[in-house]
Amino acid sequence: MTTQTFDTTKAAAFADRMLSVLNSGAIALMTSIGHRTELFDTMAELPPSTSQQIADAAGLNERYVREWLGAMVTGGFVEYDAIAKTYMLPAEHAAFLIRAAASDNIAVFAQYVPLLGTVEEQIIDCFYKGGGVPYSEYKRFHAVMAEDSGQSVVSALFDHVLPLIPGLTEALQQGIHVLDIGCGSGRALNKMAEAFPNSRFTGYDFSEEAVANATADAQMRKLSNIQFQVKDAATIEERDRYDLITTFDAIHDQAKPDVVLQNICRALRSDGVYLMQDIHATTDVGGNLDHPLGSLLYTVSCMHCMTVSLAYGGMGLGAMWGKEKALELLAEAGFQQVEIKQLAHDFQNDYYIVRKH
Repeated sequence: MTTQTFDTTKAAAFADRMLSVLNSGAIALMTSIGHRTELFDTMAELPPSTSQQIADAAGLNERYVREWLGAMVTGGFVEYDAIAKTYMLPAEHAAFLIRAAASDNIAVFAQYVPLLGTVEEQIIDCFYKGGGVPYSEYKRFHAVMAEDSGQSVVSALFDHVLPLIPGLTEALQQGIHVLDIGCGSGRALNKMAEAFPNSRFTGYDFSEEAVANATADAQMRKLSNIQFQVKDAATIEERDRYDLITTFDAIHDQAKPDVVLQNICRALRSDGVYLMQDIHATTDVGGNLDHPLGSLLYTVSCMHCMTVSLAYGGMGLGAMWGKEKALELLAEAGFQQVEIKQLAHDFQNDYYIVRKH
């Protein structure tokens, strides 16, 4: 048995870090509120203003806005003039907090913190008993995921994502058959269907709520070349039907990702291509030590991605399953050619370009 020497300097540094963690956790909650109430967007358009002026501009209750501003000021997000009693959101901060920032808007991701907190009791129960927490326990998850993918994938779809595959944009213009598995609210697929009227698009998702939202959006856009269906990807039996199959941040959530990938391989035409976007990570935690979002992604994985898979008796891969495991499952599914690419604006994801031959 070895005896450790207690390093007081190390202990003091960790105590300071814990205080920072508590403050950062609190700020994450308030950042989510600032995003959802559009307070950041409102303040970005205002000169230095009082709490009442900000509340009036945002259509909110002043007392709550004032307390929120207290957190934002002490957290270093908002600047405060103690003499004039005015608050200002610096342009340099707004660039990462408002909707107009598009893919640079980090405030969107803060919503995961309070969202995951709602299932803490169920997750702790799983620590003792195993099993998982099903999709039905997560309120607003599809809405937050739609915002997330809207920034990282949908906003870059035409300029960055589709061009990863040479000739794909031209093929879509001429007309091909496309399937998106785990389509969620259908933002990516509806945009593609609108942009490429000669192509046919199908979206499958396990969630009735998500499919209903996707269908409503397609109807609003008056699209006739797209359909959405509630379907478990592990039950797909189609063969040699699609020229392009896509999954955006969907495979690691599956109860049976191995079966899903096998079904994708069978459903893809021999000369077709499968585009799989998933989290950029290594399978072993040792390779993720410098990951800029490592702690957040492992947390999201533990409290959503992994547990929803386990809730249905699945593999529980989790969001950080990593490229090594992904390549292993793709090869076992029957794919022989895999190329992994990244986009300059998107450090969170890898884009796998996968073919049968």
